[in-house]
Amino acid sequence: MTPFLLIGLGNPGSEYSGNRHNIGFMAVDRIAADYGFSKPAKKFGGSICEGVIGKQKVYAFKPLGYMNTSGGPAAEAARFYKIPPDHIIAIHDELDLPLGKLRVKRGGGNGGHNGLKSLDAHLGKDYLRIRLGIGHPGDKDMVTDYVLSDFRKAEKPMVELMIGEISKHIGLLLQGDEAKFMSKIALATKE
Repeated sequence: MTPFLLIGLGNPGSEYSGNRHNIGFMAVDRIAADYGFSKPAKKFGGSICEGVIGKQKVYAFKPLGYMNTSGGPAAEAARFYKIPPDHIIAIHDELDLPLGKLRVKRGGGNGGHNGLKSLDAHLGKDYLRIRLGIGHPGDKDMVTDYVLSDFRKAEKPMVELMIGEISKHIGLLLQGDEAKFMSKIALATKE
């Protein structure tokens, strides 16, 4: 049975840990904790741990270079474990969706997201993306400061709810049921 590679996108370092741009890291950390994955090891230019969800072996990977260099380490991990693009799931922040909303999509454009640009360059575009809404500041000149700022206190409960629901229902994605995964989370996060 081919394992899955779950890639969380973010920036390394404690100063970035609460940033909107790091919601991919947060989601992968939550999944690894909820399913009792192994202790993370530093390998392939990132942090990797492994576990089982349902009957499916999963590697959870966080590239530890900056966002725009995520692809190289992710591709190295995928090659080492012989994981094809259709078994790779990247979790990342999405400006064009409001907080609490998500979309699952295979392939497509990168929407100017440097982490996705790097993944596309190293993995091709046939991997699955979980796009987690973080909202938009309203002005494109404010985007950089916005994504590198922490979630506000009022936003944190929705962030926790969303990543908790992703973790709870990730097994549906591993079984290929993207529609059911999205509807379960939409139901849980609707206000």
